[in-house]
Amino acid sequence: MALAMKAFLLLGVLALTACAKNDEPVSTSGGSGGGATTTAAAATPKPSGPLASIVHPDLLDPSKLTAKAPDVFQASFTSTKGDFVIEVHRDWAPNAADRFYNLVKSGFFDDTRFFRVVDGFMVQFGINGDPAVASKWKNANMQDEPVKQSNKPGYVTFAKTNAPNSRSTQIFINYGDNSRLDPMGFAPFGQVVKGMDAVSAIYKGYGESPDQGAIQSQGNAYLDPKFPKLDGVKHAEIVGGK
Repeated sequence: MALAMKAFLLLGVLALTACAKNDEPVSTSGGSGGGATTTAAAATPKPSGPLASIVHPDLLDPSKLTAKAPDVFQASFTSTKGDFVIEVHRDWAPNAADRFYNLVKSGFFDDTRFFRVVDGFMVQFGINGDPAVASKWKNANMQDEPVKQSNKPGYVTFAKTNAPNSRSTQIFINYGDNSRLDPMGFAPFGQVVKGMDAVSAIYKGYGESPDQGAIQSQGNAYLDPKFPKLDGVKHAEIVGGK
């Protein structure tokens, strides 16, 4: 009887472990993210660069960053793997376009890391490297909106949980044809129009290993020593709109 009980408990543990992984671009806003779910270390390491809350103090108040985006605009990203340009069409997903526009203009993506990179699937980023900033935006959620474009290669979409209106700051760039995400409410708002080779070259060796909870609570101070090969965004800016 004791042996049967031990076997039952072991099967339960294995089932929970299998369910911990997923292949959707989930954000930690309102729930746990895709990837490992280890507990963050008690001692918070020192950051490796200037804090975003000091360089861009407006990031500490999401209510200040609500400007309406142009109908069409481009955002240029300088990354550790090279430059790429995202062209945004507001009519595809207005809420997402406005949020992205304000995040780029405010410097939110500067000095952030591509923390979830799955070959053939997508690359995900958009948790600020400064925990003070990340905590302000974690629950600054947008309303859901209809999916008008498909998650095709190079298309850019906000990550979300299964909960309604859970999109916040995390975005992903599709590597493959992920049209299966369309009926789940993942609404593309733009596409990479230049530099997709740089996006494709982003380091994939860590997969889904970085813990999103630890990134939220410790930022780059957690990522840089534990995952030193991660690529990241150096700077992003709006370069054109019409």
